Amino acid sequence: MEPAGVLLGSVDREGMQAGASFAVGHAMILRLVARTSPAGGRVSASDPMKAYVGVTDYDWYELLATRSVLDEVNFWQPGGSRRFQALDPGELFLFKLHAPHNAIVGGGIFAHATLLAVSRAWDAFGVGNGAESLPEMRRRIERYRKAPAQPHEDYTIGCILLEQPFFLPREAWAPPPPDWHPNVVQGKTYDLNAEPGRSLWRAVQDAARVAPIGADQPAVESTRYGEPVLVRPRLGQGSFRVLVTDVYDRRCAVTGERVLPVLEAAHIRPYALGGEHRVDNGLLLRSDLHTLFDRGYVTVTPDFRLEVSRRIRQDWHNGNHYYGLHGQAVRVPPHPGDRPAESFLRWHNEQAYLA
Repeated sequence: MEPAGVLLGSVDREGMQAGASFAVGHAMILRLVARTSPAGGRVSASDPMKAYVGVTDYDWYELLATRSVLDEVNFWQPGGSRRFQALDPGELFLFKLHAPHNAIVGGGIFAHATLLAVSRAWDAFGVGNGAESLPEMRRRIERYRKAPAQPHEDYTIGCILLEQPFFLPREAWAPPPPDWHPNVVQGKTYDLNAEPGRSLWRAVQDAARVAPIGADQPAVESTRYGEPVLVRPRLGQGSFRVLVTDVYDRRCAVTGERVLPVLEAAHIRPYALGGEHRVDNGLLLRSDLHTLFDRGYVTVTPDFRLEVSRRIRQDWHNGNHYYGLHGQAVRVPPHPGDRPAESFLRWHNEQAYLA
């Protein structure tokens, strides 16, 4: 079997700011009993809710547990031959250490799984990949790969994107489920509404309560052993980029361009101006169109048509190529929930576009 995935991220060893990460874990786990599903509706106790327990190394736990709060991590799988499919977005991914530690030491909310070239994973997450540089990241991955890699080979790895990760202090480590077998290499899925998954859920809740609460993290009240429900993953910047790329099938929404290095995930309403890292606030655009979109020279109407401003010709005395795209239908994802939201498009039409 392919070696277990390794939790990715980086650490400020001098700062030793683990308390903040533990506090996030406490609050996030307790909120899992009272949040809404990705579709916005409540999930009843009878609906299935799973957790995946993934195997990782003590060195990675030690590295990450002393870092200040992270909003996302990439739990990679070195082989890159198949995409992780064990969870739905909003379900819980837990980290279990190899023997002799043999304990659950943290987790995060599953958002998305994909296959990426190692360079693309680095571009999306940087030090969130658990290394200070791309060469260092490659060295760590290649320790687990079955076949040696060529020096400049941009090989594919599996990427499991996790939001709001948390890391438990040693005194809060939870035991693995009683049916855990030492031969499990990558991980195992559990139904949290049935044993032994229900006991696992209780153990994680108890562990989260042990974790200290930082001064800026208020305590969260919750019914003891509340029912687990799906939550909507709050995406980080790297996850936003990857998800938008994937839902647009890795093609520019306007031109159909497939050369991945020149494709960029554009925020419709910029994050700095009240936008969010949400798929329905994103468009996958060729880099030149992304620049023009951000500067208001092009926009996308609520009926998914491209409009090109006359200001391109006024300001730059050129633009024939772009005027040829005016009025063209913009390709959108097949799933309605992934398509650009009308509210974000109207904001860009009215507040950003140079009409």
